[in-house]
Amino acid sequence: MTGKLFALALLIAVWNSCFAQEQQKTSGNPIMEGWYADPEGAIFENKFWVFPTYSAKYEEQVFLDAFSSNDLIKWEKHSHIIDTSAVKWANRAMWAPCIVKKDKRYFLFFSANDIQAPFRQGYVSEENKIGGIGIGVASKPEGPYKDYLGKPLIQEFYNKAQPIDQFVFRDKDGQYYIIYGGWGHCNIARLKDDFTELVPFQDGNMVKEITPEGYVEGPCMFIRNGKYYLMWSEGGWTNDTYKVAYGIADSPFGPFKKLDVVLKSDPAIATGAGHHSVVNVPGTNDWYIFYHRRPIPNKGRDHRVVCVDRMYFNADGTIQPVKMTREGVLQRKLK
Repeated sequence: MTGKLFALALLIAVWNSCFAQEQQKTSGNPIMEGWYADPEGAIFENKFWVFPTYSAKYEEQVFLDAFSSNDLIKWEKHSHIIDTSAVKWANRAMWAPCIVKKDKRYFLFFSANDIQAPFRQGYVSEENKIGGIGIGVASKPEGPYKDYLGKPLIQEFYNKAQPIDQFVFRDKDGQYYIIYGGWGHCNIARLKDDFTELVPFQDGNMVKEITPEGYVEGPCMFIRNGKYYLMWSEGGWTNDTYKVAYGIADSPFGPFKKLDVVLKSDPAIATGAGHHSVVNVPGTNDWYIFYHRRPIPNKGRDHRVVCVDRMYFNADGTIQPVKMTREGVLQRKLK
């Protein structure tokens, strides 16, 4: 009898362990260790990828890491996929990466140097004249990336928009656009087919302003059911006013009327939620939102972590408020 009871107890223990493991098959939030922000989510080579900002003082923020996963649960770190030694004109504050695969190459767009404009108070040094949006290029998503242009793609202050927080978007006709801007202004510009420069619009302008109400920074655009969704961050990135809002239009040029805030601070979970990206699993209606937030308690300006949660739509196409979680998302493997 003792042997049978022992065997039964062992069987129950094994079953409970397996059940617990099954229950734990969620990503957890944050999804990686360390201070990171501004995550760019993507799917390449049948894997999920995240390209975040290394969140630190600008003088230390001189490289970018990447992370890949087969299932959204375990993430592999790819260190220093690009840094200022590869981008000679950049010397501080590389951040807000976005990535595009085109013609078997990977183009990593980034902001660098925290360039300031002549009309901005404090514009006093020569180094503030060089900076803006650059591009790295590599044959693999994990790099290493080299400087594609040897200079910024955009460093002018069109419409008083700081040239930062770029998002590259491929329209239905194959045209690539870059959507970007800080300081409360959002611009859209056409990219030349080889990404070497901007292509003027028919009216001769290099960019068009598409700033919606409340916009501060961090734009993101996608198409769903033929509609164009523009999402952006509002508030201040260093505090709990940071949040994500969105609008919908029939064109990438808008107009985008603000419809709602879909991600914001939750005092029970975290504060300062924003600067996100969105990933749709091809061929499905499964949508994920990658974003950063601030743990509670938190007194560090750069103490931000990268998280992922599901994003759902209503029947009319509007986005449901995103519920921040500590559990994250369920295990998901790509076919």
